[in-house]
Amino acid sequence: MELNQVTEDVLKVIDSYGFKQEGAYNLRLNGMAVCHGDSRHIRIVKKEDKPGIDIFISAEAQKEQVHIPVVMSEPGVDVVYNDFYVEDGADVTIVAGCGIHGEGCSETRHDGIHAFHVGKNANVKYVENHYAEGNGTGSKVLNPVTKIFVGENSVFTLETSQIKGVDSTKRENYIELAENAKVYVTEKLMTHAAQKAISNMDVELKGKNSSARIISRSVAKGESKQVFHPRAIGENLCHAHVQCDSIIMDEAEISSIPEINAKHMDAQIVHEAAIGRINDEQLVKLRTFGMTEEEAEAVIIENFLK
Repeated sequence: MELNQVTEDVLKVIDSYGFKQEGAYNLRLNGMAVCHGDSRHIRIVKKEDKPGIDIFISAEAQKEQVHIPVVMSEPGVDVVYNDFYVEDGADVTIVAGCGIHGEGCSETRHDGIHAFHVGKNANVKYVENHYAEGNGTGSKVLNPVTKIFVGENSVFTLETSQIKGVDSTKRENYIELAENAKVYVTEKLMTHAAQKAISNMDVELKGKNSSARIISRSVAKGESKQVFHPRAIGENLCHAHVQCDSIIMDEAEISSIPEINAKHMDAQIVHEAAIGRINDEQLVKLRTFGMTEEEAEAVIIENFLK
């Protein structure tokens, strides 16, 4: 299928691996699945009872990718339900994300509800990028909900980024870990102007020797507001580390609320949080290389969010 330039440009931002109409893929455009394909080991099936797809990843999938981006270039509300079923031993990277191109005066909103059912001894990486652009006055809103159930001895890596341009977002994440399961979470978020962002994350370490590493990094500019509430709940012999680091600028406001909850005597859980301004010494050093203050700030922020 031939895509217009707006869609192509947005896809380049939200799919850092490079979206192609080959292998396993599904492109949702303005509330409709416009093209999709299966690979030998990954099958995508349209839901019959509600909008969305079921993605079946077989054990034979090894170091394979599946791309499921969403692009909104027209006003309206799009709600989609995607379920992933990963068989024992599979190794797969799932690249998602939503990009909004808004030129109108009405709200453009995408609510993506994703659930991952991961078998034993699997390795799954899920990458989700959010981005909005356009000169329209209508709000650009993204509200992702992600539920992840990680089976025994499996590893799940979750990388989420809000690049820029999103006026409002409420992110809800729930992760459940079985015996010897591991999860690595990296969340990156940028807000500016009067944008608002709320991120809630519950990680339940149910299985013996399960572990979690949760890292959140954010930058708030202008009069934007951010609230982070990651929570690690240890219900067995387990290890977890929660870290929230933020840079605050201008008149922005950040609330960071890392929470740890132990329900077992052998649960070892650590949390830390830091909010601060850009280091003046770093600014001065970069200015000596001929950069303007704005250029120096951009370099510091880019490296902070890497």
